[in-house]
Amino acid sequence: MRRLLRVGTGLGAILAATLATAVPASATPASATTRMAGAGPGPQASAGLSAVHDVCPAAAPGHARCYAQIRTDPGGVRGVRSADALPAGYGPADLRAAYDLPDTGGTGQTVAVVDAGDDATAEADLAVYRTTYGLPACTTANGCFSKVNQEGAAGPLPEDMGWEGETALDLAMVSAACPQCHILLVESDDTEFADFAAAENTAARLGATEISNSYGDTESGSLMKYASAYSHPGVAITVASGDSGYGLPSFPADLDSVVSVGGTTLKRTDNARGWNETVWNSQKGGAGSGCSAWVDKPAWQHDANCPGRMVADVAAVADPDTGVAVYDSEDGWGVGSGTSASAPLVAGIIGLAGHPEHFPDASYLYTHSAGLNDVVGGSNVLVTDCGGDYQCTGQPGYDGPTGLGTPAGLSAF
Repeated sequence: MRRLLRVGTGLGAILAATLATAVPASATPASATTRMAGAGPGPQASAGLSAVHDVCPAAAPGHARCYAQIRTDPGGVRGVRSADALPAGYGPADLRAAYDLPDTGGTGQTVAVVDAGDDATAEADLAVYRTTYGLPACTTANGCFSKVNQEGAAGPLPEDMGWEGETALDLAMVSAACPQCHILLVESDDTEFADFAAAENTAARLGATEISNSYGDTESGSLMKYASAYSHPGVAITVASGDSGYGLPSFPADLDSVVSVGGTTLKRTDNARGWNETVWNSQKGGAGSGCSAWVDKPAWQHDANCPGRMVADVAAVADPDTGVAVYDSEDGWGVGSGTSASAPLVAGIIGLAGHPEHFPDASYLYTHSAGLNDVVGGSNVLVTDCGGDYQCTGQPGYDGPTGLGTPAGLSAF
């Protein structure tokens, strides 16, 4: 049954309300010497958010849209680079430094990414990204990379759905987090949830230890029939919380069998960590959060003002102004962002830690939150306001937009 959502106010009162849906909104690889030196230049100052565009269009009813955003403003994001220049956006060394990740790990892990339609240049684009940053090759020939359709066969592959930017971002973030992990790309026939469910089941059947999903749609009762596809004991499933800020949560991020991943703004600073994070919110979107009207409160979640499943559980970088480097052959280098960046990054981190059995759901994070960076500050209010409550505001401890925080090494994974 659909329930009324309880929303806290800044005064601590509990209000009953029904939330409305929030409305969101070819490069030369660097020299080996520069690549092995580590970090890239990081995101440049924004040349204007008009240069940020959604990779995927709005979805028809019963279909999902991807959450990837790409920034393509001037100043090094596109165009000719000198041989020793790294692309704009955070690279693998930056992300390892920000989240205190080891350089090695993930042996025996296979991280699957599920995307819609065929990306004909996925393997070649992945090679450019990994070569640019000095990561080991991950190819079909060496057994590290494989691409299949939603039935698990190498062919025939589906038609192009225009998701190449999403696929490139997913593969890059898994690679950045876990260079030794194998990668399985499962391409669904269409953007219907029935096809995504089939692809999800195929990824688990083919031996994926982690599965990343960077797509969704506003939760509804009609989508709950696909919930079982996102529950595979022994397989960790991450889902992007969406880029529409606070409101009704996104399916399948609202399921209690997945790790729901929110988003942050990540900046270098002179504190002890060397980095600072706040809730991501910009003119182009904000980290998705919300109280489920369809999924009951899990026993392991204890936030005060939501009687259902609260989104999200954990977070990582998602802001276009502090985004990550990504390459696809159609558009060249760009700065990728959205919770489409954070979800595969967290999937790769779970692979790096090597314990997918910890994640039949997100409960392990809730008993190991000391291994996360608490994100305090910022709000994801775009349309609907929560009165300063934790559901839309970065606060000490748990909050909706960033969950329990961001990775601080592997102890929470």
